[in-house]
Amino acid sequence: MSDSIKAYLVGGGIGNLAAAAFMIRDAGVAGSDITIFEASPLSGGSLDGGGNAETGYTLRGGRMLTTDNYECTWDLFKSIPSLEHVGKTVYDETIAFNEMHKSHSKARLVDRNRFRLNVSSMGFNMHERAELMALAEADEEKLGNTAITDWLSPEFFDTKFWYMWATTFAFQPWHSAVEFKRYLHRFMMEFSRIETLAGVKRTVYNQYDSLVRPLQQWLQEQGVRVVHNCKVEDIELDEDGGNTIVERLRCSRDGVAETIEVRPQDLVFFQNGSMTDASSFGSMHSAPPKFDKRDSQGWALWEKLAVDRPQFGNPAAFNTSIPESWWESFTVTLKDPAFFDKMEQFTGNTDGTGGLVTFKDSNWLMSVVLAHQPHFAGQPEGVQVFWGYALHPDRVGNFVAKPMADCTGEEILRELCGHLNFDMQIMEKANCIPCRMPYITSMFMPRFKSDRPLPVPTNSRNLAFVSQFVEIPEDVVFTVEYSVRAAQMAVYELLNVKRTVPPVSHYDKSLKVKLETLVKAFR
Repeated sequence: MSDSIKAYLVGGGIGNLAAAAFMIRDAGVAGSDITIFEASPLSGGSLDGGGNAETGYTLRGGRMLTTDNYECTWDLFKSIPSLEHVGKTVYDETIAFNEMHKSHSKARLVDRNRFRLNVSSMGFNMHERAELMALAEADEEKLGNTAITDWLSPEFFDTKFWYMWATTFAFQPWHSAVEFKRYLHRFMMEFSRIETLAGVKRTVYNQYDSLVRPLQQWLQEQGVRVVHNCKVEDIELDEDGGNTIVERLRCSRDGVAETIEVRPQDLVFFQNGSMTDASSFGSMHSAPPKFDKRDSQGWALWEKLAVDRPQFGNPAAFNTSIPESWWESFTVTLKDPAFFDKMEQFTGNTDGTGGLVTFKDSNWLMSVVLAHQPHFAGQPEGVQVFWGYALHPDRVGNFVAKPMADCTGEEILRELCGHLNFDMQIMEKANCIPCRMPYITSMFMPRFKSDRPLPVPTNSRNLAFVSQFVEIPEDVVFTVEYSVRAAQMAVYELLNVKRTVPPVSHYDKSLKVKLETLVKAFR
């Protein structure tokens, strides 16, 4: 590959970090010819992890991982050295960690009386089984932009399966039927073990420390230039003869305007849209402020590019209804082991083995997860961190008489203790930091296929889209895999890489998996 090619990556999320790595590893592009522009002070995008033991740790969330799927992600991280284990890759250390800490939830659903529900049965009747089968087998063209509620009866949403599947993957009843169907197929192996979360794998620490940091360090060692606090305001295009070619980027770096000329042989990778755009944090004594895209301007560039260019997608399908796309998470930092001890006693799971504990009758539909400790690199001895989230933060709590959206961290802990019947005194030394995310499930919104651009849009000569908002047949959004796969597809197409992108694994075509799924559905 010619050394003259320069690559400019707009956005420093996992997708563009992966794109840079694939360009270096598989296309022979020199790291010194790759520049990543990131508007924030840190790379990683939605895979974040911040704070400290004194001011409180923060996580907007963590994506679920499996080793049965995530073909492109592990293909990448088999090449990225571990930061802590000499001679091992990130993939190696992740596999070893999960061999030591196996998931087997014993308290997946908890009811209003603090009973751990028996979830060996999915709770379907014959009508609900038939409806689910019809949705799973429907053609995507037929599903169109319909919602899950267009295919399933109201009673379905009170089954144990729905509570477990919805909270594992963050589905709402009004979300896209196409996305729900894709999840049923992509994660069919998880259907038969959804109550124990046995198929879920975890990184050693949070995903910023375990995935982003080692990847970023490797890229910088290859000479990749990462420019933080630099916002790309415009991507100027030439569309002569039906082809689309990027001519220049207009940036604002620390408030100073800058223009970058892009030659025809150069490449631009654009992260269009962000599920954590306009996020905001609260504190123990304040609720998170209510931001939207006008505050962040995070969708503005995609909206500008998509005007009169249908091949660039339709951002309005995803970002125009915050009430349908938002929820709230919270990160709790503890300096007293009492809460973890009581949770182990209640659930029967040590930290790192239980996965989500969902309070089924919670008005907020609240779940918490106690990850293996330490959950942050450098987390001091005697400090513990757990994370939780709620799918209905607009509703009044069961124990706090206000919507979660208006609650402080202290009030969220009071609601949590109410569901567990724990004395609030157990949280005396806790620091709970809530996080409001107005677009966190925006990629699940009902949409037509044409609403998402291809990783390399039709007739694009040097511009690729890399994000959760591109169209990849068969794969599922709201996963690290989706961003990494989009990056690998775009790099291989634009640079004519002969190596094959790892295909999506079709466990849904395995007779063994189908039989296990059928047996589970009839329990």
